[in-house]
Parts: sequence; structure tokens; C-alpha cells
Amino acid sequence: MATIQVGERIPKVTVRVPRGSAIDEVTTDALFAGRKVVLFGVPGAFTPTCSARHLPGYVQHAAALREKGIDAVVCLAVNDAFVVGAWADAQGVGDAVVMAADGNGELTRALGLELDGSRFGMGTRCQRFAMVVEDGVVRSLAVEQPGKFEVSSAEAVLERL
Repeated sequence: MATIQVGERIPKVTVRVPRGSAIDEVTTDALFAGRKVVLFGVPGAFTPTCSARHLPGYVQHAAALREKGIDAVVCLAVNDAFVVGAWADAQGVGDAVVMAADGNGELTRALGLELDGSRFGMGTRCQRFAMVVEDGVVRSLAVEQPGKFEVSSAEAVLERL
């Protein structure tokens, strides 16, 4: 599948969102309908760049993003909800970012943003990206080149808003 493009609607897929000891099944329609959302994708929970820079940047800048009109920030990772929940706890995410577990990679595939991490023993994962989604429609999209962290950071998204 081709990568989703600006102006296209986010496909309807269900992800799992850890909330304390519970795990909620949430559709993309529910995540994005009637709201302006930053969705960013990471190759994996607890991985070096994701844990040291990518997720912490969004936690740190969540309030600044809201000041620019963003209603929610959502982190997408191809990990199970238990791992994503533990990562959120370890990172002190709280309510700053909605953590979306895409355990089977269904949303990642539907977006056309898969990454083959097989040579690292990670299987199929999500490319590092950030997009602004308004009422379910992609308004901007920035996909990193493999191994880079330049265009998908919270700071880069803030500059584009």
C-alpha cells in the first residue's frame, strides 16, 4: 500500500490504549473525529531514540501544542498495550500523550508507514513520523528517513503549526 497523503482520511482501525490497569479498544474514528490531533509514530517502545528524545519531546511540549490549537497528541507504537503502558509509566507520560498500541501493525499498514526492522530482530514496525490530523483528515505529514530524527519531533511540529 502507498503511504497516506495529505488530504486523505485516516483509515478506520482499532488500536489499544492503556489507561492505568485497563486497556481500551479505541477506533481511529473516536481518536480523531471533531478534533485536531498530532499523531506521531515510533519504531518501538523503550528503543533508544524513542525513549530519549521522541516521546519525551511530546510530553515536554504538550501544553505548547495545545496552545497552537492541538486537542490531543497520540503516540503510535507497534507494541502490545502492556508494553506501551509500561513505557508510558516509565516515561511519566500521564495525560500529556495518548499512547496507542498497534500490536499487530494494522494501523501502521493501513497508513502505509511500515518499517522492516527484521535485521534488528524487531520484525515489522512503524516508521518514525508525525502528522497533524483534523477531524480524521491528514493536514500535514512528515516521515523521517531511516535512522534520522529531524522532521517528526515535537519541536519540528510546533514550527510547522
